[in-house]
Amino acid sequence: MQAAWLLGALVVPQLLSFGHGARGPGREWEGGWGGALEEERERESLKLKDLQEALGLPTGVGNKNNLAENPEDKEVWETTETQGEEEEEETTTAPSSSPSPFPSPSPTPEDTVTYILGRLASLDAGLHQLHIRLHVLDTRVVELTQGLRQLRDAASDTRDSVQALKEGRVRAEQEHGRLEGCLKGLRLGHKCFLLSRDFETQAAAQARCKARGGSLAQPADRQQMDALSRYLRAALAPYNWPVWLGVHDRRSEGLYLFENGQRVSFFAWHRAFSLESGGAQPSAASHPLSPDQPNGGVLENCVAQASDDGSWWDHDCERRLYFVCEFPF
Repeated sequence: MQAAWLLGALVVPQLLSFGHGARGPGREWEGGWGGALEEERERESLKLKDLQEALGLPTGVGNKNNLAENPEDKEVWETTETQGEEEEEETTTAPSSSPSPFPSPSPTPEDTVTYILGRLASLDAGLHQLHIRLHVLDTRVVELTQGLRQLRDAASDTRDSVQALKEGRVRAEQEHGRLEGCLKGLRLGHKCFLLSRDFETQAAAQARCKARGGSLAQPADRQQMDALSRYLRAALAPYNWPVWLGVHDRRSEGLYLFENGQRVSFFAWHRAFSLESGGAQPSAASHPLSPDQPNGGVLENCVAQASDDGSWWDHDCERRLYFVCEFPF
């Protein structure tokens, strides 16, 4: 009897483990082996039943075939087996990121304060970087301002230099015109007269004379008038050309002034001569071709000198005539 119990203790666990382990591989071979696997299971079940009867153990323990006789027990066995298989599959296929069995701790007030302090520190670092950049920009603005000031100073110096050059050129042109007038024209005391054969209005002629360092001729007395008449007659003979002088009454009708603003005290107006007296005496009646001057009224406010006899005639100031310049010596 003891030998039988010893034999059962050694053999039964191996058979049970064999039967239980055979179920797992059987599932993998289900599609390929078919009936051979089923027959092997039936033989194992019969061997297990005979061994249990020989040892006096209750039948049905670990015998799966006995479940066929009781449909309800079979359903319970299959359900248990299916749940076990599902649990094994879930265990093998479960992702590694399964929720931790230990819940995460809730944030404490100390954690909140630490987070706020960390954020404030990062904001302070950002403000510090902004201050550095602003300082760099301020430095750059100062440098640009200094550069702009230097450019303005240089531009001002350049303008001054250009203005000085212009003034020097004007003085050079005036000096050149004055020397040319005295060398090429008529020198009379402290004056020099130079005829220009360019046609200009009275104002344009005055501007050209001024640019050359003089002004339109302003004979102040009979001596200067006679000398200027001889110079113009010799330069323009045998023709008679009117030549602009620096005399006008633009400010007030009948008030004749020189270009320098002084009042004219000497006049040499043209007068018509009588044919009855042989042309020796002026006639009271004006000749239609050579009327007494001035006769233009407000329409003729500028004075020109005839080149043949040196007499004065009033003309429209916009008429284009020769002109004679006067230069100081």
